[in-house]
Amino acid sequence: MKTKSKTSGYIIRSAAYAALLSCLIVGFTSGFNLPNRWSTLSRSVFPGSMTKPAAHTKALTLADRVAYQRAIEEVYWRHRIWPKENGKAKPPLDKVMSQAQIEKKVEDYLRNSQALEDYWQRPITPEQLQAEMDRIARQTKQPDVLREVFAALGNDPAVIAECVARPALAERLVRSLYAHDQRFHGELKQRAAAELEAHHAVNQMKETSAKYTELEWVKTDGADAQVSERNAQRRDAINMTESEWNESVGKLVATFGTPVIGKVVEDAATSPHSESYGNAYEAIPTGKLSNLQEDDVSYYATAVLSKSKDRLNVATISWRKLSLDQWRADAAARLPMPMAAAVPPNYNLPAIASDSGPCTTGDTWRPTFKVVPDVRYYHTAVWTGSEMIIWGGGGPGYLNSGGKYIPATDTWMPTSTTNVPTARYLHTAIWTGTEMIVWGGIGCDGDSCGSFNNGGRYDPNSDTWTATGTSNAPVGRFFHTAIWTGTEMVIWGGSDNDGNALNSGGRYDPNTDAWAATNVVDAPQTRIRPTAVWTGNEIIIWGGYFADQYYNNVFPNTGGRYNPATDTWTATSTTNAPDGRADHTAVWTDTEMVIWGGATFGNTYNVFATGARYNPLTDSWTTTTNTNTPAARSSHTGVWTGSQMIVWGGYDGNT
Repeated sequence: MKTKSKTSGYIIRSAAYAALLSCLIVGFTSGFNLPNRWSTLSRSVFPGSMTKPAAHTKALTLADRVAYQRAIEEVYWRHRIWPKENGKAKPPLDKVMSQAQIEKKVEDYLRNSQALEDYWQRPITPEQLQAEMDRIARQTKQPDVLREVFAALGNDPAVIAECVARPALAERLVRSLYAHDQRFHGELKQRAAAELEAHHAVNQMKETSAKYTELEWVKTDGADAQVSERNAQRRDAINMTESEWNESVGKLVATFGTPVIGKVVEDAATSPHSESYGNAYEAIPTGKLSNLQEDDVSYYATAVLSKSKDRLNVATISWRKLSLDQWRADAAARLPMPMAAAVPPNYNLPAIASDSGPCTTGDTWRPTFKVVPDVRYYHTAVWTGSEMIIWGGGGPGYLNSGGKYIPATDTWMPTSTTNVPTARYLHTAIWTGTEMIVWGGIGCDGDSCGSFNNGGRYDPNSDTWTATGTSNAPVGRFFHTAIWTGTEMVIWGGSDNDGNALNSGGRYDPNTDAWAATNVVDAPQTRIRPTAVWTGNEIIIWGGYFADQYYNNVFPNTGGRYNPATDTWTATSTTNAPDGRADHTAVWTDTEMVIWGGATFGNTYNVFATGARYNPLTDSWTTTTNTNTPAARSSHTGVWTGSQMIVWGGYDGNT
């Protein structure tokens, strides 16, 4: 079938290639199960790294598509961050992404295209592909990377239309059409409506087959800071700014059919204390179950259990729809993969946006295109170098969904929900170079709600989840820290299910799926919401708080340096150390840990505009300058650019 040349590559015999094409043609006309036969043939004809086909003036074969997909993956893999902590050299693409995984990506977008035609009679047109190409080129947030993708495809507009525009467009259209199609969700809707009619009283909500969630909505802006902080510590509290509160209230008004909804929504954004707004808020009933509602992922009904000026206790029952991933898996055998037209249309290669466009010269914000994930808070996000992956959070309720944002094409793609961890928020996430690992957090698993000691590993190459082991895993927790050392994820501290501060942790090795406990000898005091940085050989933990025996919050200005190689702790100096605090930020500069901001709370609420630099080599602290500092704050963000620490946002009693 193949002969090896004097070089390390392979020469494809013309007879074998002709046989492959003949097999493909017969397959498409006779309807055999192509994926299995294609997998066997492609691995024999195209072993190892495949050579990119020349620019095409004829229809792309499946072999062409797979080869082009591999070229695209090579570009993204080249830009993927390989953490310096990993020590070993970054492996080639073939070591982290199999030929079968590349083939599956092609098969998936071709089946999506076929589904649009077969199920919705809306085949993708050349005009749509041209428009999608134009959008990507115009709205790219990484023009240099997009140029590399285009170049990898020979700057051939027909290939770019089929292998870049089609996958993104087909996914977006199928997801939109599937979400509310009664052919797939009608039976669930009828069952939900029947259960709701039979159990229409609020005290009967838990008697249905739906998932029950009860959460407290709290408006924080302008509220007493101590009250807001106590609310923030509650696992079932959703803190909202005034604008978020008004938007949520407006949705509740609409849910219960208050007649003045149009006026209320308008007033909510501009005059939340207007008479019509107040009347509508008062009109929201308590103890009444709403009619059946629908969103993209579920049917649901809502009840307001109690309300006050700045607080709502909201209960929801939801019947989750069959996910698109599940439906596609079931429908795969019924969705043959189409080939392009015999003669490709004449596409125009769009000009890619300049690097010196408005985003850089005007210091402006530009929105990402059509966000796939649901709105959420307390979720996690990691940057891989090629995409941002967000997952989990609350919305309200707990979420087990996520999305990958690819700035080069300004495109969102959903993360798989197959084998996904249980929905949660206040978890942690780290990037290993090949996987995102999420762990811990709080949520509900069936009728049981609380903190988790489990998680999942997400591979963006294959869009797959693998559960993390629970044998010897630390006790479940939230508000903890997580660090990637290059070989292990180390988690430490946080709060257990009963709200107790912890000084324990664990080291997780993804290669062996095994946990080992961190030593507690000489470990820092128990604490919630500390910060952690990795120095290259140690983790530095600092700050946070715990409650003493009298339930008073204590904010130690102590910390510890943990060496995972020796499983030992060394205390950080308290000489010239900053005041103890929580909800501050910490960054590592390659020589020092810089902490800034934060707050103490309890009988009083105090925010800081101070910080300090800690040098682990000398075990010493140096106060950061107070000149031109931002306003005091907590719960902000902080990042290190390589030369500067940038802080933004936060909370000081107002957002």
